[in-house]
Amino acid sequence: MTVLSMLPPLKEAIVHHLNSESLTALLKDKPDNKLEIWEDLKIISFTRTMVAVYSTCMLVVLLRVQLNIIGGYLYLDNSVGKSTATPLAPPDVQQQYLSSIQHLLGDGLTELTTVVKKSVQNSLGGVSLKQSLSLLELEQQLSWIRAEVEAGSERPMSWYMLADDENALADQACGLTESDIVTIRLLNETRDMLDSPDFTSVLNASLNRGFSRLLDNLAEFFRPPPGDSASSFAPDSLSAVSLPLAKIIPIVNGQINYVCSETPSHFVQDLLMNDQVKEFAANVYETFSAPQELQK
Repeated sequence: MTVLSMLPPLKEAIVHHLNSESLTALLKDKPDNKLEIWEDLKIISFTRTMVAVYSTCMLVVLLRVQLNIIGGYLYLDNSVGKSTATPLAPPDVQQQYLSSIQHLLGDGLTELTTVVKKSVQNSLGGVSLKQSLSLLELEQQLSWIRAEVEAGSERPMSWYMLADDENALADQACGLTESDIVTIRLLNETRDMLDSPDFTSVLNASLNRGFSRLLDNLAEFFRPPPGDSASSFAPDSLSAVSLPLAKIIPIVNGQINYVCSETPSHFVQDLLMNDQVKEFAANVYETFSAPQELQK
């Protein structure tokens, strides 16, 4: 299981929740309620792009943690001085454990979408389609939405990534196999990791990197035309060019193809190469490959 292999199903799930294509198809027929459809498209476009950034960042850090926990246990399984022949992470446990990432693509994504959509509505709901925004103003809007999503949520960000203990056990109510018990232990250990201040810091660094990359991509559409007076005095100014919100919507709407690209993109590459993520993953591996973990 890799990040790139998980991006197509993630993108499919996001598009299923936030289907802007059906709205753009309606607009082609020039309906009477065109303005109403545009307003819906505004909210859905921004929501799905921000959900794409959030969920891709979560996918990268969660999968890194899970693979390094398994890696640590496999190291112990193959170590010479191991005291028991029973593997700590047999293949069926690995498969069951890694399948827990489906929560992020299912209930976690549904709840994240609801929270982000509400924040987008609060921030952009009253902004007219005719109002022009510079890149700096667009960045401010995204920052306000992020602040509400990340600080105003009743749940920690880790909830979107891994199901609660009760949910994890609900399917096993009729009796737990030995593999189930090992998998549940792995999930509990993962949950402890996700609730740690270090993980919160790593996820936040990934989100900052992800949203910074998104803005870099959006900046390409805000460049002054060659020879324009704005380009001569402020080539890199975030305020040099403004676009009406109605023109920004399709640009934002299309970003999911960049964020959730199944071919290696700068966006995902940047997240994978983030030093904080790599360092945290190495610490996870070191913790779970230490022999004292066997005593748990």
